[in-house]
Amino acid sequence: MRYLTARKRAEGKGASGTGTEHHWYMTMSAVGLAFLVPVFVYIFGKTLGQGHEAVIETFSRPFPAILTALTVVVGMRHFAKGAQMMIEDYARGTSRKIGIIIAYSISYAVTAVALYALAKMTFIGFILGAMGA
Repeated sequence: MRYLTARKRAEGKGASGTGTEHHWYMTMSAVGLAFLVPVFVYIFGKTLGQGHEAVIETFSRPFPAILTALTVVVGMRHFAKGAQMMIEDYARGTSRKIGIIIAYSISYAVTAVALYALAKMTFIGFILGAMGA
């Protein structure tokens, strides 16, 4: 027979048992985004207003392509987790579930579209580079 008090069973769990993990994930992704976003904005700003060939040339290079992919993936995961936390705080019942599903769907859709566009630009840049060489 186990003699555990309610306090002993609840120690270290928080409301859902994952509060600390969620907090650390959000903190680490925010720190990562603090470094990724300014560099991405600088690279994107340099290509803004240029022609199609210049944009393809810029994003077919490894550093801008990897940086863009990291920014999109980390940013959208950060968005999804933050939106989930906000929805859990302010919505109840079915609207909570639907809201979380919509937030994650938006996050995955934006990530998929951005990575597809980036892969297509990289592939086109590779083909154009091979034809020109």
